[in-house]
Amino acid sequence: MTMPNNLEISRSASLKPLAEVADGMGIGAHLLEPYGRAAAKVSLEAIAELADRPRAKYVVVSSVTPTPLGAGKTTTSVGLGQAFGHIGKRAVIALRQPSMGPTFGIKGGAAGGGYSQVVPMEALNLHLTGDMHAVTAAHNLLAAMIDNHLHKGNALSINPHAITWRRVLDVNDRDLRQIVTGLGGKADGTPRQGGFDITAASEVMALLALSTSLQDLRERLGRIVIGYDVDGKPVTAEQLKAAGAMCVILLEALKPNLMQTVENTPVLIHCGPFGNIATGNSSIIADLIGIHAGDYLVTEAGFGADMGAERFFNIKCRNSGLTPDAAVLVVTVRDLKTHSGKYRVVAGKPLPEEMLAESPDDVTAGASNLRKQIANIREHGIEPVVAINAFPSDFASEHQSILDIAAEESVRAAVCTHVPDGGKGAIDLARAVVEACDQQNTFTTLYEDALPLVEKIETVARRIYGADGIDLSPLAERQLADYERNGFGNLPVCIAKTHLSLSSDPSKKGAPTGWRLPVREVRASVGAGFIYPICGDMRTMPGLSSAPAAERIDIDDNGEIVGLA
Repeated sequence: MTMPNNLEISRSASLKPLAEVADGMGIGAHLLEPYGRAAAKVSLEAIAELADRPRAKYVVVSSVTPTPLGAGKTTTSVGLGQAFGHIGKRAVIALRQPSMGPTFGIKGGAAGGGYSQVVPMEALNLHLTGDMHAVTAAHNLLAAMIDNHLHKGNALSINPHAITWRRVLDVNDRDLRQIVTGLGGKADGTPRQGGFDITAASEVMALLALSTSLQDLRERLGRIVIGYDVDGKPVTAEQLKAAGAMCVILLEALKPNLMQTVENTPVLIHCGPFGNIATGNSSIIADLIGIHAGDYLVTEAGFGADMGAERFFNIKCRNSGLTPDAAVLVVTVRDLKTHSGKYRVVAGKPLPEEMLAESPDDVTAGASNLRKQIANIREHGIEPVVAINAFPSDFASEHQSILDIAAEESVRAAVCTHVPDGGKGAIDLARAVVEACDQQNTFTTLYEDALPLVEKIETVARRIYGADGIDLSPLAERQLADYERNGFGNLPVCIAKTHLSLSSDPSKKGAPTGWRLPVREVRASVGAGFIYPICGDMRTMPGLSSAPAAERIDIDDNGEIVGLA
């Protein structure tokens, strides 16, 4: 029998009233602000009210380096959260909010899949409670105040050629990557070159995710560096008197959104920074609530363990003070077959037919990436559990190859069928995670705050990516020196590179060796609290494909959404 599609499963789910879902977390109705039947905002007062309750085990879900089609971290996170309920444990799941750029682009929505998804999926993927739009508005208010300051006399002596603050939009639109503003007459502003990034790449999104309180949010907004004056000194949002209004816009967006899975497991949806050009993790505030609201808190870190998980350990945990108990490393047969180097997987196109043939040897040939990502998690003193996200096209012999690799690395592993089977399909994974959480770990970050920025970048490049070193462009060298001189040297680094390879070259599969990481330029996200080296050709504003998902999304005669993946 053919399995219903994600949208059909979502609409057939039996939802509980969110007050009942919250009650199971120990969150009273007085802390909820309903947004229709799909979601509710959770008051920040919940942090203090839950603080005396026992601390949940903290589990981060990451993956091997995925194909352009993804490895299934979100659906595995949901399946694992549901599976805990089947073994008598209470779980809370904390996830990012999807960006509408990918939803209408190639990737489609990000609510999970099959019987392991957050519901209703159309609400999650489309607007939800408006947090994305609040981030967009706050970001662009600052951009407008910068240009207005120039137009009204430039009392801060801002160098128009040293403004680093661009505009954002939650849509994939390559034509906005580079623009010229202020064209027209004198009343239309000061002409200068600028551009747009996607909202998920906004520093406002990143700092919202890393804030621990309203006061912390306000202070971070004030620290945003928008550019430099004619003497090369940083100019901040506080100096422009923009931070207060930005904070007002973000008041509601600071509160996490409560939803539920197909099996009514509570889910806190909050923030959506990209995983290859930002931190790739949901909010600290959601975790500060969820860590006292169940037996296990499951959160997802974007892309492979070299990306989102590295930022989770070295940026998010640094800010939250929370320490993880275990990590789940998601892997698929098609991931490792791709890392064999024999196949080319293209987003939006079917897998190569020969890739679907039974071949445990191809899986074994791509094992170097799995081994390296296991090592990357262990670099932080955390024990990984390998979750094999099974597809109907897989063969048992291929799953066994992955189980054998895990055994050779002395890590627990489980085959998961949570997409067709829901939580029952991830029970073995849940039991393995329980065992890993009960094992003593020695969590550590990769580097100390006092280490110079260039050495922080080199540490990540060598120990996590497997590079022989880094090559700084003359521009990057000057920028790093300026950041150190301006007092930003104590910040962690968030390296922007391709998510399709451990290296900076998306064509290099497996675990490449004998290469160096090229650092093209370096930006400072001082409000968010990290330095942002850009390695290779990274796009902060994606484009649409020749057949974007938007072409298939519509409304039927009954007013129902169709075509949403």
